[in-house]
Amino acid sequence: MSLLVVGLSHRSAPVSVLERAALSADAKVKLLHDTLAAEPATEAAVLATCNRIELYADVDKFHAGVAELSTLLAQHSGVALEELTPYLYVHYEDRAVHHLFSVACGLDSMVVGEGQILGQIKDALALGQELHTAGRLINDLFQQALRVGKRAHSETGIDRAGQSLVTFGLEQLTAGRETVEAWAAGKRALVIGAGSMSSLAAATLARAGVAEIVVANRTAERADRLAEILVASGTGVAARAVPMTKVAGELTRVDVVVSCTGATGLVLTGEDIAAALADGGPAGLLPEQAAPTSAPTAGHAPAGPAVAGLDPEVVARLAAVAAAGGRLADAGGARTITAAGATGPGTDGCPLDAPAPAGRAALTGVDANALELHGTWADQGEAAAQRQPRRGTRSHADGTPVRLALLDLAMPRDIDAAVHRLPGVRLVDIESLAEAAADAPMAADVDAVRGIVADEVAAFGAAQRAAHITPTVVALRAMAAEVVAMEVARLDGRLPELDGRQRAEVTQTVRRVVDKLLHAPTVRVKQLASEPGGAGYAEALRELFDLDPQTVASVSRADAAGTPGATAAAGAAGTADQNHDSGRAS
Repeated sequence: MSLLVVGLSHRSAPVSVLERAALSADAKVKLLHDTLAAEPATEAAVLATCNRIELYADVDKFHAGVAELSTLLAQHSGVALEELTPYLYVHYEDRAVHHLFSVACGLDSMVVGEGQILGQIKDALALGQELHTAGRLINDLFQQALRVGKRAHSETGIDRAGQSLVTFGLEQLTAGRETVEAWAAGKRALVIGAGSMSSLAAATLARAGVAEIVVANRTAERADRLAEILVASGTGVAARAVPMTKVAGELTRVDVVVSCTGATGLVLTGEDIAAALADGGPAGLLPEQAAPTSAPTAGHAPAGPAVAGLDPEVVARLAAVAAAGGRLADAGGARTITAAGATGPGTDGCPLDAPAPAGRAALTGVDANALELHGTWADQGEAAAQRQPRRGTRSHADGTPVRLALLDLAMPRDIDAAVHRLPGVRLVDIESLAEAAADAPMAADVDAVRGIVADEVAAFGAAQRAAHITPTVVALRAMAAEVVAMEVARLDGRLPELDGRQRAEVTQTVRRVVDKLLHAPTVRVKQLASEPGGAGYAEALRELFDLDPQTVASVSRADAAGTPGATAAAGAAGTADQNHDSGRAS
């Protein structure tokens, strides 16, 4: 076994690098094809999730394999190799197995113990099988990883330590003030995407008690199907599907947005969010038509400018600035200028010359550069205000009620990260989840899972080493069978008077003698080969019996391809050993 993994994850690289290096579906296919085309690799699989990108391959040369896999990752991710290299990690042979098994158990996840990774490993294996890039080693490795992950979840309490990114993200949206169920009750949600993560998010929201879920997806059939499943789930949630072109309208009437698509660019820009807030109240009402803040609807944050703290004209101006500059670095200005005690430049440090009495009207006529300068100042103050134990939620320190809660689980991100500066908006994304997860306590069961991983790694290594010597044992048995056949044929020529019963008895006797002679060395060599450092026994066997290397290689190729001939040959070798055991017992 020469298993090599080269990759990067949330543990080795900042989210900004992971976001840029994210692989599209087409890129994963091309990466696998190019990996097999590279000389050092004979089989490969790629595990790409929201917080890791890993390329697994069976290589015949370590250094050449590392260089080639690193280059291919850089090439297909679009991040220059010299920029990507500092964040890459490399694992080889048993360490590579240990790494994947740890990943499968959730020990290497952003949220320790989360079980979603098992589905992602299964998808990675399915892609390798579909493209015929997964051979015997990759198949055995990933299938056992799935078994190890399931064992960890069934035999330990790792589930108590971890949860899905969806649940963790929703907890961050509540800012720890209430349970997810209490927070979600009666709310309306928009789920963008209909893949595995988006489906999990929709199901979690339905169980949490939201009143309505709207599903938007580029493929209408998948959105319709997810909506049908939600309606039939028995949770009582109302669900419907809309095309992506209707997302902007839906933003004006929902309380929560969860987005996880495979898009390479932003799905929701700052302008989209600002425009939705400007439209104000539920069901797309204009701010002056929205319900008064003194009598909010149960389960919903009150809508309209009194809640979001936004004047429609100001929001429109901020949206225009965002559209022109491509970001909303200035958006914090709407909140900061009206903070209690704000008195303009020279008193609170704001570089924007906007006296307090003028309030938001002071923004009229201010150019984009000035707003950008103010946004930088506002961000610095906000960063200081956000230094608290629960760091993962991007929210405001001024107590502004949340009009729109956004959960972005995509990599690269779907939602402009700068929208958290808009008053009335709370954003949780992969980057803020990573910060929050760093504070999460580890469960006592993690040690038990680590013990399971260690045991399974040892068992996998022993099985692979034993399998490595099997072609040699099969070739030895085949050579012995050929010798028996030649000697029986020679005996037939010298004693033609033997009848059929006598000839069969002689043939069986010769075969039993050969089986008895080969039994002990073949059984023992399998035992020795399964131990660390046992690879040399196969070579010794080939030398001692002068086995044809081409014969051994052909058995190995047939075994890797799963051909009936190889399976039959291996079965014959095992049967011979069993026959010998029964012969000794008799």
